[in-house]
Amino acid sequence: MKQTDFNKDWLFGHQGGEKIPVQLPHDAMIHENRDPASPGGGGHGYFPGGVYVYEKTFHAPMEWKDQTISLLFEGVYKNSTVTVNGTAAGGQPYGYTPFTVCLDGLLRYGGENTITVTADNSQLPNSRWYSGSGIYRPVSLLSGGKSHIKWQGVKITTLSYAPAKIRVETDAVGGEIAVEILDSADIIASGNGASCEFDIPNARLWSDEAPNLYACRVTLRENGQVVDEVTEHFGIRVIEWSHKGLFINGKETLLRGGCVHHDNGILGAATYAKSEERRVRIMKENGFNAIRSSHNPASRALLDACDKYGMYLMDETFDMWYNRKNKFDYGLDFHDWWESDTRAMVERDYNHPSVILYSIGNEVAEPCEEKGVKAGQAQIDLIHSLDATRPVTCGVNLMILGRAAKGHGIYQDGELSTVKKEQKPQKVKEQNASLMFNIIASFTGTSMNKGGNSPKVDAIASPFVDSLDIAGYNYGSGRYPLEEKQHPDRVIFGSETFPQDICKNWEMVKKYPYLVGDFMWTAWDYLGEAGLGAWSYTGGMPFNRPYPWLLAGTGVIDILGIPDASCKYAATVWGVTDRPVIGVRPVNHPGVRVSKSTWRGTNAIESWAWSGCGGNKAEIEVYAQADSVELLLNGKTLGRKKLKEYKAMFKVKYAPGTLEAVAYDESGRELSRSELRSAAGKIHIQVEPEEKAVSAGEIVYVPIALAGENGIVESNNDQKLTVSVENGELLAFGSANPCTEERYDTGSFTTYYGRALAVVRAKDRGTVTVTVKGKTLAAASVEIPVE
Repeated sequence: MKQTDFNKDWLFGHQGGEKIPVQLPHDAMIHENRDPASPGGGGHGYFPGGVYVYEKTFHAPMEWKDQTISLLFEGVYKNSTVTVNGTAAGGQPYGYTPFTVCLDGLLRYGGENTITVTADNSQLPNSRWYSGSGIYRPVSLLSGGKSHIKWQGVKITTLSYAPAKIRVETDAVGGEIAVEILDSADIIASGNGASCEFDIPNARLWSDEAPNLYACRVTLRENGQVVDEVTEHFGIRVIEWSHKGLFINGKETLLRGGCVHHDNGILGAATYAKSEERRVRIMKENGFNAIRSSHNPASRALLDACDKYGMYLMDETFDMWYNRKNKFDYGLDFHDWWESDTRAMVERDYNHPSVILYSIGNEVAEPCEEKGVKAGQAQIDLIHSLDATRPVTCGVNLMILGRAAKGHGIYQDGELSTVKKEQKPQKVKEQNASLMFNIIASFTGTSMNKGGNSPKVDAIASPFVDSLDIAGYNYGSGRYPLEEKQHPDRVIFGSETFPQDICKNWEMVKKYPYLVGDFMWTAWDYLGEAGLGAWSYTGGMPFNRPYPWLLAGTGVIDILGIPDASCKYAATVWGVTDRPVIGVRPVNHPGVRVSKSTWRGTNAIESWAWSGCGGNKAEIEVYAQADSVELLLNGKTLGRKKLKEYKAMFKVKYAPGTLEAVAYDESGRELSRSELRSAAGKIHIQVEPEEKAVSAGEIVYVPIALAGENGIVESNNDQKLTVSVENGELLAFGSANPCTEERYDTGSFTTYYGRALAVVRAKDRGTVTVTVKGKTLAAASVEIPVE
């Protein structure tokens, strides 16, 4: 079927309220007024929910009467209903599942038609993180003749990689099917029929190191005329796994992974292809080769980006099953919808070579009982029946299973806690679902990694864990060395780990063949779970922080896309950087004790630009794959230290200038060096778009910084800036400040450690002009050609 953009010319408003023009994708929640009394609390970032209505009026030509017409919604949060000219046509409870609505017989052919979509996100809490609201992912019109190739009706399977052999299966209504395999513009194989097998000579295989893509063009003909055509991109890639490891096309592969939530920072949950591609690109540049979509199906745009850049993806269905973690979450819909929602994810993902794992859940407590094990097995069996080429996993928290089996359920749904069958159900105080887990983690710290080590917990978890093809352990690194003897056939990976544990975890990944990777929480910061991982200079417990806390603060890459020092530490451990990394903990809080978080081992950033901080205590972390490192300030040595776990700590007094690190091997030979410099000269506003040109209607990211005359960003001179745009729309402007009352949709925001970010949508051909003003700084403008 033909797919056409259907994102323009919508009207949007609260139910019963006035409507304004919007273009999809659109997140309604990010434009709400945050409220400390919001029932979603810190989990939702103190944003309220609501009932939102979207309408679009369009002309349906007469020829559509002889065709089949549908709408594809890639994601509507949540409890959506769709009407066509006032007649109910479809909808979807789960906010992350793509779904189609058939318009046949409901349209006024030759006349005007109105589509109305209602998204009900009024009942909070229904998520443990910021969800967004409304039609936050794109919408497309699907059209085809009575004879047509069904939507997602082309399946491409790699049968072998040496020699390379693929199978193409097509599900079509009527017509004659012809299949062509293309390498760029060249047709390298062709055939006819609903099921075709092709040998691909001299095939270029797909992997994280070489993400080679081919195209499969399927044509449907009737009476010699083309009536439909579909092109799918794919990669030639085979996944194999055993206790000997994970192999992609026969090569052992270790997953350098990071967990990622679905929001796009200052844009809220709105899903733009450019945003998803940018995130994947930045993660790849910083050493990651795998993403865990936490804890819901990823966007189609993220799948495409992972295919393009060579990023392995673990796509996940649910954060909960039939036991709720929040009062109004998906647990209410699980029984009726899990099968169709799982099917939708697998069928959408099938042709994407980047998807190498399907996950059926995250930290679910149900498998502590037989009913839960059966629920898990049903999901596994369904996925295997739909796709036998990929392994099935789950993010298993062994400590949660052990506690649940004892009647101490960590997650509470506001009504009943998890208890043994022989126990009487206990009423519990309604609270955010993750609160108890975060409390335990905050007080026990990384020792919770040993929560699944006991034989009793192992016995409780094993029936479920052994049903998985590959088992994911959340905060269960204590189990890694035990599996070799206790479960020699088990294949495992760290599905959720602390970033500061990357060194010891990665050493085990390299040591034990059955341990195939590590996914830190998190690779990219996100909205909601306010303050979970942030280091704070204002005190308070490092979880469920009060308003106006907004961001989780757990990401080693912040919401602007800026990696911190701990991100570079992981790259050092992985061996993907060859120079020492210098991380500096903020020096602009002299004498203030920082409140730390279990989810972060440091708050250091790569900056030696701290104006007005001369003489302040500076804690400096240096990372390198070396024997020792020397630190120099303005040419004077500050000492030389042995590296332990690729890390050394120095404490000095801050002085502006040049901070340099030199790495040495065991013989004292210099291996490499790097430096940080202070901002010098007059501070000015620096505006540097990430692209030299942009297409009309597309978005462009515009980083903004306060920098010295030498171009170095100043970290201790934050100011409120205002952005205006000509021939474009300012979609969002903000910084990575995790605790603020400022909004991303006003055009004014205060920088954080000297940085901010604007996202602009270009309008017409010509030039889009972005102007940034500050109270005490001269305005700066940049012009971006619009093609």
